Amino acid sequence: MKTIYLVRHGQTFINRYDKMQGWCDTPLTNQGIKEAENTGVVLKDIPFDIAFSSDLKRACDTCDYIISENCNRHELQHLSSPFFREQFYGYFEGMNSDEAYRMIGGPHGYPTREKLLSAIDLDTVKDYMKEADPYHDAESASEYWQRLNQGFSLLNQLDDVKNILLVTHGFTIRSIVNRFAKGKYNLLHGPQNGSITIMKINDKEIKITDYNKLEL
Repeated sequence: MKTIYLVRHGQTFINRYDKMQGWCDTPLTNQGIKEAENTGVVLKDIPFDIAFSSDLKRACDTCDYIISENCNRHELQHLSSPFFREQFYGYFEGMNSDEAYRMIGGPHGYPTREKLLSAIDLDTVKDYMKEADPYHDAESASEYWQRLNQGFSLLNQLDDVKNILLVTHGFTIRSIVNRFAKGKYNLLHGPQNGSITIMKINDKEIKITDYNKLEL
């Protein structure tokens, strides 16, 4: 099996202001840079064979900071792909998170983010989001997984690869854990910026062995 080290990018300004950040992109804060550097130190002795990231700048920058600390840094190739982007939030991009979740969950009887995410499966949340988006541009669960599954297929096709660094996003990591380790972890709150989630993958199964770790 291949071991994938899923890392959430470092803090951005939109994270700091608690706004919705899917395909919209903002730079890492000074704290976010430090988080990326710290994660690089934690993972420095993992001999990564290849590094992937979302093609959004916050993930690319975080990946580069991690690579700069790695024992294989001089040979390590960094590839970015839209397959590993965060969910697209459509109309809700850049909106205050509490306000957005009130619009998404309120019509279904969940007036707050906490009540919605504690009661409803994340794939259903995606569908509620698309429904609430007046333009219906936000990704539904089926649209989201069709995209992400292309990324998993790409990883599976890599030959002679054992350890993979993959820098992606909070709701995406939470969605992956929700799907492949359902009920094993508390997903009411997303993974911390710079945290590490470990996934094992082959052509038959995907499993999660660690979630939201700052140390290994």
